[in-house]
Amino acid sequence: MSQKHTTYLQLVKAVPKSLQLFLNVCLVLLALILAFLLMKELIEFVNILILGGTSDYKLFLANILIFFLYFEFITMIIKYFKEDYHFPLRYFIYIGITAMIRLIIVEHDHPINTLIYALIILILIVSYFIINITPLERPVRSSLLTKKDTHDAR
Repeated sequence: MSQKHTTYLQLVKAVPKSLQLFLNVCLVLLALILAFLLMKELIEFVNILILGGTSDYKLFLANILIFFLYFEFITMIIKYFKEDYHFPLRYFIYIGITAMIRLIIVEHDHPINTLIYALIILILIVSYFIINITPLERPVRSSLLTKKDTHDAR
């Protein structure tokens, strides 16, 4: 019976580690693909600016925002590894704002859609503001307050 229990505990510990390793490998591959696409956008910028590729400023602005989307995704993956396998929510908000700005620049033919995109940007900015004013370490602070309250009660 003890042998089965030990095997079960080893399996319970091995499965999350295996899945975490798989996730990490996939994220590194995704980061490499995004880095390749980022370099491709840089080559496109050189083509537009130096070689005089296209004179459409909307296309150029859309390419700049796509560049920033790649950049933000790569930054988010880096932060994931630096912050002990945690995606900070603010990076998703950055990406959402950038994507909505790109949509406004590229697809601004319908005023109702542009207004909706602008409202989405406003909601994302308000969300970012709420995240910034909210304490990051809420459980630690509440436990400190609990200890302080019990200490004051003595």
